[in-house]
Amino acid sequence: MGRVIPGLLMVTLWLLLLFLAPPLLFWLVITLGAIVALSEYFRMVGTTPGSGSMAVAIAICSLPLAAVSAGSATAVLLGCYLALLGLVLLVLNNYSRFDDPPAFLTSAGFAVLYISICSAHLVLIRFLPDGASWLLLLTAVTAGSDTGAYYAGRAFGREKLCPNISPGKTVNGALGGMAAAVIAALLVSAWLLPEVSSVRIAFAAAVLSAVGIAGDLTESIIKRGAGVKDSGTILGGHGGLLDRIDSLLLTAPLLYALLYLGVLS
Repeated sequence: MGRVIPGLLMVTLWLLLLFLAPPLLFWLVITLGAIVALSEYFRMVGTTPGSGSMAVAIAICSLPLAAVSAGSATAVLLGCYLALLGLVLLVLNNYSRFDDPPAFLTSAGFAVLYISICSAHLVLIRFLPDGASWLLLLTAVTAGSDTGAYYAGRAFGREKLCPNISPGKTVNGALGGMAAAVIAALLVSAWLLPEVSSVRIAFAAAVLSAVGIAGDLTESIIKRGAGVKDSGTILGGHGGLLDRIDSLLLTAPLLYALLYLGVLS
């Protein structure tokens, strides 16, 4: 029950946020969530010299998310530049306090790319027509991929996918996850996006599932380097917030690109 009740609560809140909350409230919640994920990230990588510097770094890294409230990808790019400038100024002003200034700039720059920019694309999708439906489809792809990979891996898993990073993941599990993601996406699209070609939905779901696995492994690299099992404890038995959104982070920009380029129209 330690995982079931928080899981059901997260699903309920996510659905309410998608379909009942106005876009700006969605932006605010995603921004606050990204701040939590950034704090978990910086605690794991440990490149800031103290809590004060970490708070400033988190605020700076959140600038792309602040800018996305304007509803345009151009605003996100401006936020990225301001984040880069802010991180450089932070190091210049506190150079002697950092044990390894280049390591901080590298890890903080990755945080901007991996957490802030990718989270900003969740907001960009929400601002699109049928954005809530596309985000539910993306969630279904992620959930279907995780569930399918778990059961296919247990039943048929033999060959390890990335044993040095995540020993539990298998090749057959990944294939099963992709198949489940396609089925989940087709069900959601038939309900909410019936005008979109099923072939295109299936193709996108398979690609998004594969990228989602890469996103999950990306966080595994960070956790393995930090020597921790979970990114945090905020979600109880589900670990940290970054543990729950790692697959969404890399898939959201890809889905936005597919929609922007008209691949799914």
